[in-house]
Amino acid sequence: MEHITLLLAIVIVTALVFDFTNGFHDTANAMATTISTGAMKPKAAVAMSAVLNLVGAFLSVEVAKTISSGLVREDGIQPEVIFAALVGAILWNLLTWLVGLPSSSSHALMGGLIGATIASIGVSGVNGGVVVTKVLIPAVAAPLVAGIAAFLAARLTYKLGKNVGEQSSAKGYKAGQIASAGLVSLAHGTNDAQKTMGIITLALVAGGALAPGSNPPVWVIVSAGLAIALGTYLGGWRIIRTMGKGLTDLQPQQGFAAQTSAAAVILASSNLGFSLSTTHSCSGAVMGSGLGRKGGVVRWSTATRMFVAWGLTLPAAGLVAAGAEFVARQGGWGIAAVAVFLVASCLAIWVISRRQVVDHNNVNEADAPAAAASADAGVPADTEPAGVVTTAIAAVTPPPTGVSGTATATATATAEAGEDAEPSIPAQAGAAADSTRPAGATV
Repeated sequence: MEHITLLLAIVIVTALVFDFTNGFHDTANAMATTISTGAMKPKAAVAMSAVLNLVGAFLSVEVAKTISSGLVREDGIQPEVIFAALVGAILWNLLTWLVGLPSSSSHALMGGLIGATIASIGVSGVNGGVVVTKVLIPAVAAPLVAGIAAFLAARLTYKLGKNVGEQSSAKGYKAGQIASAGLVSLAHGTNDAQKTMGIITLALVAGGALAPGSNPPVWVIVSAGLAIALGTYLGGWRIIRTMGKGLTDLQPQQGFAAQTSAAAVILASSNLGFSLSTTHSCSGAVMGSGLGRKGGVVRWSTATRMFVAWGLTLPAAGLVAAGAEFVARQGGWGIAAVAVFLVASCLAIWVISRRQVVDHNNVNEADAPAAAASADAGVPADTEPAGVVTTAIAAVTPPPTGVSGTATATATATAEAGEDAEPSIPAQAGAAADSTRPAGATV
């Protein structure tokens, strides 16, 4: 093994802690839809995902090369910079996990690395072309490509299975979900475990333990694979709940379409060396498949919060990393102070998370605060409140046959108020189904 100094050892341990948080933060990418549709039991799902993440870590090192020798200049980086970058990434991972938002661990790491590098040696230390072509463009393209592919795949699955019994179709697609979830887990290990391999390799190069341009040593590959597998097995249940139930309600056909599309995008990017966000790909696929079913809806309030988190990931992790780098460069006491701050912050976030525990026992239940807010507003927990778009559509939609304009106006006003009031005039038999539909439900 290469000569490892105390500082390098601290950086390596911190990198493996990040890899661990990456594992439980991103478990939802592979297993949320499988768990939400009942294709697998929660504990069995995360166990399978953990094993396949470990296997995937050994399949390629292309993404590791992008991180270790492409994103920033190796010659100007010190181990303190890597340490600060990891601090920013870990804290962002834990904060977004606490609130159940599926943000990108990959972008947290890269944002931390960019922020710490700029604080250390300036903007010249960052390879701008690599950031644009292998980070920013894939960040925008991945959810769009995966979403469109999942939308088309979901439409195709329903079209092909229209003459098949619902029970038989669901059973078949649940089996397909298990296979596609395994593929996503394998792809996740191939892509995400390599990011930690790349960051450890960069630290070894910065500390003089490896020559510039070296591939990750075998012990780095093994340790990174084990760390992400362990984190995956513990399960990021808060984010699994959001991905499985918060964005949309999925049937087995949609879950299969979402996972297959996401896996294809992730594996293709890994072979090309793109440091792709598996979170962006899987979230885009879930939303695309949600819209792919006739009558399916996406809860855009949850999606909007997720998009905001995506936009904040790079700058937020970068700012924290820049501050950590400023303190760490002061010497031994600075590194110790940053380490204490990191440990204390992690403990504080964990203590806060214990106030409302989410685990494999309640991961498929509705989020209590969200359900309470919906109940207070008079809206069922599984629907979005009627908004501007819904109201506008209701205003221009012709009334069903046999229902007067007055009855339609009354029903629209009732929907806006979120109340189940009796209509002012009796509804005709042909409108009975419409009168029982929850306010704000999408047709």
